[in-house]
Amino acid sequence: MEPGGLEWLLVPMRQLVSWGSAGAMVFGGVVPYIPQYRDIRRTQNAEGFSTYVCLVLLVANILRILFWFGRRFESPLLWQSIIMIITMLLMLKLCTEIRVSNELNVKRRSFADFDLNYFWHWSKFTDYVQCVLTFTGVTGYITYLWLDSSLFVETLGFLAVFTEAMLGVPQLYRNYQNRSTEGMSIKMVLMWTSGDTFKTVYFILNQAPFQFSICGLLQVFVDIAILLQVYLYSHYPQKPVSHAAHPASTKAL
Repeated sequence: MEPGGLEWLLVPMRQLVSWGSAGAMVFGGVVPYIPQYRDIRRTQNAEGFSTYVCLVLLVANILRILFWFGRRFESPLLWQSIIMIITMLLMLKLCTEIRVSNELNVKRRSFADFDLNYFWHWSKFTDYVQCVLTFTGVTGYITYLWLDSSLFVETLGFLAVFTEAMLGVPQLYRNYQNRSTEGMSIKMVLMWTSGDTFKTVYFILNQAPFQFSICGLLQVFVDIAILLQVYLYSHYPQKPVSHAAHPASTKAL
């Protein structure tokens, strides 16, 4: 069979691979949070999950969407950000409801208090929504004013992907504080690592803006550091370091 005779098969195969990789980019980022969400809902305990992970991803993906208005990148990356924002809001809703139900005789805190000591540790899910909408409105207005500045747009893109690259840092620090990874979904971290590796390769092969590739590599290194914590604390258990208790943040981060 002549090489040209296989063209009828290769073309649709390439198209299927392209669609598959795009679909993996859009939905692959939220897959690691499915086992974590199910574990929290089943145990009614959100101790092992840092809600600051939600904060990092919300900020990163809002900034990425704003970056898209200044420099158009592939639509799967844009849809990935939209899906991730929805997922993080669902995670926040669940964690907030469970945390508040387990906290008895604790003064309720709200976003309107403007108390930095209790930032991102509010008592109602609506407070988190108000914070996210406020951040989106302020950054959106600034972006609108500076959209013609290439320096601003490139800086915005870097902040978006760098913030996302710091995704695992709250969990890394929480594990270090507790000297344990108990309550953290190992499946979630393994999926983080495999997903971030795939994502970084996707960025490089599709020649995404350079900020994406650099920060993707950084994200993989953070994931590996968390996996090393899992090995270290499971094989060499350490006594948790005592910390001064915060009146309403014993479940922080």
